[in-house]
Amino acid sequence: MRFVDECKVKVVAGDGGNGAVAFRREKYIPFGGPSGGDGGRGGDVIFEGAEGMSTLLDFVYARTVDAERGENGMGSDCHGKGGKDRIEKVPLGTQIKDAETGELIADITAHGQQVVVAKGGKGGRGNIHFASAEERAPRRAEKGDPGEVRELRLELKVLADVGLLGFPNAGKSTFVAAVSKARPKIADYPFTTLTPTLGVVSVGGGLRAGGAHFVVADIPGLIPGASEGVGLGTRFLRHLERTGVLLHLVSIDPGEDRDPLSDYRAIRKELKKYSPELAARPEIVALTKADLPDVQEAYPALKRRFSKSKIKLHLMSAVTGEGVDDVVNALWQIVSEARAAKK
Repeated sequence: MRFVDECKVKVVAGDGGNGAVAFRREKYIPFGGPSGGDGGRGGDVIFEGAEGMSTLLDFVYARTVDAERGENGMGSDCHGKGGKDRIEKVPLGTQIKDAETGELIADITAHGQQVVVAKGGKGGRGNIHFASAEERAPRRAEKGDPGEVRELRLELKVLADVGLLGFPNAGKSTFVAAVSKARPKIADYPFTTLTPTLGVVSVGGGLRAGGAHFVVADIPGLIPGASEGVGLGTRFLRHLERTGVLLHLVSIDPGEDRDPLSDYRAIRKELKKYSPELAARPEIVALTKADLPDVQEAYPALKRRFSKSKIKLHLMSAVTGEGVDDVVNALWQIVSEARAAKK
């Protein structure tokens, strides 16, 4: 399925039905009073959070979402039926903004959470409401109010406890595949991951065994200039905004004229430019691909270099499992503390 994390959509609530002008025409009552009923209210447009959804693709093909109009009032004091509400499902993590002003209207973060994004118009009153001692046969009624029309911008920010950082081909997707049942595309060339992937990591045997779990978000690799949008960096970076802890992966790639510490600093620079708040979150740093002899040999010197900057450098291999449990446990400690603080 194609991944879409932002789009524009027009929402049109239903118009209210018109009130009716009518009079009683009953046997033996030749001059009956007014009997025009009210118009029904227009339907609302409602967005509802839904687990299992991961894309805004449906809104790309349906740019206008409209609700049902209310029925007009009728004679014999019959009121028009209200229009049906239009309920549209959206992924958890969807932010709803006004397309013109950028104002945040709602943030959908829970399954079943509903937000009315366009209100239906009120139905018009029939002529039964306008009868008085001076005007016993009113020939006027109200028209229904128009439904609300809005241009909205939807932005999806994935919900995860841990966000993965690193250059392309740093081993992020391999880590997610090793610690969860997620199966992101894995290959030995940059930008294998083109869309965010979520993986559920079990701790202590998982929920059934009395353990727990947390969610990891694997986003496409970042490159210098990401904070200005290079390589669609700003679109990728925003998926880290809801995470509570960052896992920053660095690697040694033969043939690449790059240094792990320089790579780390380059990504941190982009992170601070994009969001100082995001850059201030807890972080675990790990050197990947420990199954390679060159990495094992280089690790002690790299560990000392990172240590001079007061950064603890873990070593792990998602292929052999070496060091993976240590990293997962370190992440879980921070995640569990953050959850306890929220409670």
